[in-house]
Formats: sequence, structure tokens, C-alpha cells
Amino acid sequence: MKPDLLKVFEWDRYFEKAGSKDEDREIIENMHAEARSFIEFFDWCDAVVSEYVGFIYPGIVGVFLFRIKPAWKNVDEWVWCIVGDLPPAYITCEESPNPATALDSYIGAMQDWVDAASNGRSTEGLIPVDVEPTIVSAERLGVRLRYLDEKILSGYREDLGAR
Repeated sequence: MKPDLLKVFEWDRYFEKAGSKDEDREIIENMHAEARSFIEFFDWCDAVVSEYVGFIYPGIVGVFLFRIKPAWKNVDEWVWCIVGDLPPAYITCEESPNPATALDSYIGAMQDWVDAASNGRSTEGLIPVDVEPTIVSAERLGVRLRYLDEKILSGYREDLGAR
């Protein structure tokens, strides 16, 4: 599924179009570099073809969209990447046509991990998180997820109905 490109900015033109603050530029560039490196790490990504920004809250969360050249036939050419003060992850565009739905899918997948780790259940088969699945790490991630949901995602309710 192709994402809604009206809801994103081209990375190359982000700073001239988005109106971000100059003091945030380095943070934003670092978040972008982290997202791109994360996607390029996977062997299913042969190359990044184009890059977009869904939205960025500097130092908190960035939702990036990448069009890739898939290394395998069964890999979608569009993928979201969420980075910030939380574990990075990719989200497919299949059920996430815009940045808000991608972040919502991320929160849901990470909350599944938090619930499992909090209750001492296995996190195998859930979204990968590069920390031990302990109660403490689950609590820390849970706080961040609630913040994202209540303070950031709440401003995108209309976009969440696009599924």
C-alpha cells in the first residue's frame, strides 16, 4: 500500500517547508540519520530510494517514511521508521497510511511488549526491543508510550480515522 504523501515532507526540502527552529536542526538531522541507518541495517532493504518526514518532535519522536528498493520480492517498497527517546522500529504501510497511524501502530506494538515484560511473559514474536524485558524497562517504556499517546498523538485524531 502506498502511503498518503500529502501528509509528509520530502526530507531534502524539510527545513525550508516545515518551519522548524534552527536550534533543533542538529537534533532533527541526527534523528533522520538514526532512522535511515536503522532501515538500511536490514537485509531486506537493498537501498533507500526516497525519504520523507511525517512529523518530528525534536528529541522525543520522529516519524520518517522511506521508499526502498526491496532486496526480496515479498517486501513492501514503503516503510515507516519511528525513532527518538524510545526504541527504534519500523512499521509497514499496510495499515498505516499516514504518520499518525504509523505512530499509533508503533505504540500498540510496543504496548504489547510492555504488557508481556510487565507480566513476566515471553516477548518472543513481539516487536523487537533492544533491552531486557524486565518490569523496570517495561515501566520506563510505558511512560514514554503514554506520553506519545496523550500529548502527541491526541493532536492527530482526524488522521487516525484514515485506516
